[in-house]
Amino acid sequence: MNNRYCILLCGIFFLLPVIGFPQKTGQKKPTEIIILHANDMHAKIDNMAKLAYLADSLRKFHPFVILVAAGDNFTGNPVVDMIPEKGYPMIDLMNNCGFNVSALGNHEFDMGQESLHKRLEQARFPFICCNLDASASVIGPVKPYMVLGTKAGDSIAILGLIQLDDNGLPSSIPTHLTGIKFFNGLSMARDYTWLKKRYGNLIGLSHLGIEDDIRLADSIPQFDLIIGGHSHSLLEKPRMENGVMIVQAGSNLTYIGKTTLLISNGHIVDRHDEVIPFSSLKHEKNEIRVLIDQYNNNKEFDRVVGVAEKPIEGLDQLGSMMADAITNQLKVDFAFQNKGGIRVLSLAEGNITLRDIYKLDPFDNQVVLFSMKADEIKSLICYGYRHEKDIDLQVSGMTYKITDDGKMQCAKVELFDKSGKPLDPVQEYSVAMNKYMASAYKFDHKDQGTTTTLTTTNMLIRYLSEVKKVNYSGVKRATVVY
Repeated sequence: MNNRYCILLCGIFFLLPVIGFPQKTGQKKPTEIIILHANDMHAKIDNMAKLAYLADSLRKFHPFVILVAAGDNFTGNPVVDMIPEKGYPMIDLMNNCGFNVSALGNHEFDMGQESLHKRLEQARFPFICCNLDASASVIGPVKPYMVLGTKAGDSIAILGLIQLDDNGLPSSIPTHLTGIKFFNGLSMARDYTWLKKRYGNLIGLSHLGIEDDIRLADSIPQFDLIIGGHSHSLLEKPRMENGVMIVQAGSNLTYIGKTTLLISNGHIVDRHDEVIPFSSLKHEKNEIRVLIDQYNNNKEFDRVVGVAEKPIEGLDQLGSMMADAITNQLKVDFAFQNKGGIRVLSLAEGNITLRDIYKLDPFDNQVVLFSMKADEIKSLICYGYRHEKDIDLQVSGMTYKITDDGKMQCAKVELFDKSGKPLDPVQEYSVAMNKYMASAYKFDHKDQGTTTTLTTTNMLIRYLSEVKKVNYSGVKRATVVY
């Protein structure tokens, strides 16, 4: 680590907050700390009243209860994401539930830096991340870690981490990340192992995903606990890796994790974790329920924009509909929709509302147009396949077949037009995709692309409003053979 970063980190250290818990007079026994941990809540607010009741109930009997989030608090619910003050309902509810700290997740950036900056200022808890430098951005400096402490002298350092894609950026639209520098999380975490020696205990609040959390534990045994996110993994039993306990509680606030730590002589001597399904909790905090109902009571999202003649189920059907909306509205030859941009698994038969559309596609990405030859299209498809280790891209205007070489690589890609004929290898085709794909995916394209003012969400709304009824039962346009 160079001198500039040493000076920066030393300066940050003296500014970091320490949360103190009241110490009982004459306390001799080891300290028990309960951590309620959520991750990838994605603006799903309906269980927040149960969370608040659970946290308050535990606080009545345990003096040291903390509430943490491992990132991706936003994106996934229109009553939070698609309002003038984007994201505010989530921050308001997290404040009222008593959250102590959150990691920064990649979807924190979806609302843009100006809105995120406002949300960070409104939060009564810090967002932490050690592997970015946002000091030159609209967001401003982000603390790498925080320290939780008791007046008895017990301390826990919590280090924040965010995932990066192959392009060195989190999974968000790159233009939302202007002015922010990102660094490899595992490498940066090594620079903070001194936290364990100074404070006795070290927790990773990680938005890296389960695979990188395992790598983190393997390379840095100084962590006592890694509270994970990003991969939406439900670890019903904690994973022990190199002496480090790794926990994660699914996604969408369907579960809450409860970790119990026992600290003696300044060090964690016992730890265990359980995940609690909110379906098993019956009581709610009334004040939080009132807030939730107020935020949910937005009649605009109930407006019907189309009708599904049959249930639209799975990525093939949903992605095909989303891609069809683009070809229909822009009159291009082909359009692609990536797997990660499809945020629900099905739409029920019957009316399709604005609420449904915003849940399906909460990103509202601009669409980028390219002129591409068949080989360039194949490189796009293969990048997605390698990245997802499965079919990534749903398509409109064509079908395709991947032949896998047995190592999750494209041995061959065959492209067919609507009549079933192979695409002409020398013809230039008009191809559309969302801006995230256009900027984050690595694929061959001589044409640098033209960004339109139209968004994927608006085109889907317009498409359904025009065609009135849709039926995607049995639609499958992308296949793999091994």
